[in-house]
Amino acid sequence: MKCTNPMSRIGKKPIIIPAGVTVTVADSLVRVTGPKGTLEQKLHPHVTVTVADGAAEVSVKKPDLKDDRALWGLFGSLVRSMVVGVTVGFEKKLEVQGVGYKVVLQGNDVRFDVGFSHPVLFPVPNGITITIDKNVISVQGISKQLVGETAARIRKIRKPEPYKGKGIRYVGEVVRRKVGKAMKTAA
Repeated sequence: MKCTNPMSRIGKKPIIIPAGVTVTVADSLVRVTGPKGTLEQKLHPHVTVTVADGAAEVSVKKPDLKDDRALWGLFGSLVRSMVVGVTVGFEKKLEVQGVGYKVVLQGNDVRFDVGFSHPVLFPVPNGITITIDKNVISVQGISKQLVGETAARIRKIRKPEPYKGKGIRYVGEVVRRKVGKAMKTAA
């Protein structure tokens, strides 16, 4: 079945390149350099990126095909996120809730005391900065994927449980609580 609208809504929008940021394309590799660092992304063979007068445009070989339209939007979002990452950066915040739960930064590792019989050491990946303020963990970096993946791996150490709400969760995340077992009253 042919699509009636063969244009990707996200992919067709030009990506504005702010001052101080350079976008170069060479050998199916997009490199974005800015004040916070450099990011690279390998392009799919059907996708091309052109840079002209302060904007980058993403295009595909066959916009009629569903797979190519999907790639068009994907690579448009990836390049846009790269530009935002090298200018502003990305941040995810997590909070630790539970009596006696502690988080401490030890050199290049984060030590979690979250109710296990042993502390959990989490190595901080390259390109990520972690800061801890009381019970809030802030994960920062220029790569959107790496920041999100690191935050998800930290949350996985002790997911929030539904009965008391203890664990590691994203700031603002709502954990649906369950009612525990009711105690029978003696008659």
